[in-house]
Amino acid sequence: MAAVEGPRHEWRVPRQVVMAKIAGAVLFGVLATIGDHHQLFLAGVVALGLAVVAMRDLVIPVRLSASADGLVVAGLAGRERISWNDVDRIRVDSRRRYGLTTELLEIEAGDQVHLFSRFDLGASVFDVADALMKLRP
Repeated sequence: MAAVEGPRHEWRVPRQVVMAKIAGAVLFGVLATIGDHHQLFLAGVVALGLAVVAMRDLVIPVRLSASADGLVVAGLAGRERISWNDVDRIRVDSRRRYGLTTELLEIEAGDQVHLFSRFDLGASVFDVADALMKLRP
């Protein structure tokens, strides 16, 4: 069966988020050099973690793309194509805790659940969910 041509939408990590992670990695890297052994270890672990996620964002900036054919989800584990037939549910999970509201886009496909925040997508998760529902046949 031939692929259906149509508009393709992409959502990527915002450049400001990547730069904040890089700045945090540098800051904690500097802090790791000027403290006692416990501070050195903790700051080093945080610096390494931020550096890893910043590199992920630089290498794989597009987290989610969609077209009439289906979705492409990308992350550290690789890139996965999901046809619309395999998508069971698309929804936004919104939770309020300690005065903060967390909103995640959830895409369920079989026994897999893919979660995205606005920091992964560079857009409101509600807007992305609406766009996906419009693309879904």
